[in-house]
Amino acid sequence: MIRLKGFSWAIVCLFITQNAFAQQSQFQINGFAQGTTYAITYYSSKEIVIKKEIDSLLVDIDQSMSIYKRNSDISNFNAVETDCIVVDSYLQDVLRFAFKTYKESNGLFDITVKPLVSLWGFGPEKVINYPDSAKVSETLNSVGMDKLVFSKNKLCKKAKGISIDVNGIAQGYSVDVVAKYLSKRGIKDYIVEIGGEVVARGVKPNQENFRIAVQRPGQENNETNYIIELKNKAITTSGSYEKFRMYKSQKISHHINPKTGYPFTSSILSATVIANTGMESDALDNVLIAMHPDEAIRFANSRKKIDIYLIYEENGILKEGFSKGFSKYISPN
Repeated sequence: MIRLKGFSWAIVCLFITQNAFAQQSQFQINGFAQGTTYAITYYSSKEIVIKKEIDSLLVDIDQSMSIYKRNSDISNFNAVETDCIVVDSYLQDVLRFAFKTYKESNGLFDITVKPLVSLWGFGPEKVINYPDSAKVSETLNSVGMDKLVFSKNKLCKKAKGISIDVNGIAQGYSVDVVAKYLSKRGIKDYIVEIGGEVVARGVKPNQENFRIAVQRPGQENNETNYIIELKNKAITTSGSYEKFRMYKSQKISHHINPKTGYPFTSSILSATVIANTGMESDALDNVLIAMHPDEAIRFANSRKKIDIYLIYEENGILKEGFSKGFSKYISPN
């Protein structure tokens, strides 16, 4: 165990160049999108996909669900009072999964929490004073996915003041979209990373799995805690300490409880999730951060093809928690 102190964490993709078999070459694409960086490594006998194609995909996704683009589908929806808008196929995918996760998490995952996030100063505008209980209660009237109606390609509001933000799963979904594009183009072996959200498909030319380094908070010299081997899986990490503000001499998390209107106070500092898709792992790492460690592990163990690794604080000490299947992903080397 490590005593609690200042730290940082990261998921580091180990894009290690190997001596590929003669028929396989390594191709890399790197760029900037969605306010972060992305990196792709794929193996093929020839160059199949280029940067321009990836950038075009990510621009299309931004045009659908970026809250920073005035004419995106999401911005158009947030601008109307109680009307409906037609949404594109990207946002339809995300909305279907968001409603599913909302139900499975008993409302802990909620894309209508945006007004509360802004109220507590984690939105695009700075907040000088934190809200009182009356303001929190008032804002809660505009929160809740039960105030949305989604049918086929239409999203509607049942109350005024509703606005949505799918940043909690947008990058995970973006990784999935890029991965599917690579597969559609005939690429079988690749790893895609956008802002720390990772999807790996197939293997490297030497038949080894792709390897991801998950760093332990507090480690010196970037020493890694675990090397994770991935094949046809996604991995993401969410940290409650990465974004915070001070409130009454306490750090408050950017994870806001959509039921109470106040920041979550979970002891979980980071949640790493391995799942079949980036969208699923991205959504669940946000849900787990809101839970007690024991509850989070039970949640993961009750679901198929989901495994988690937690770092949490207990009496000033950092501890670790694992789902029952996580160990099979840890590299023995």
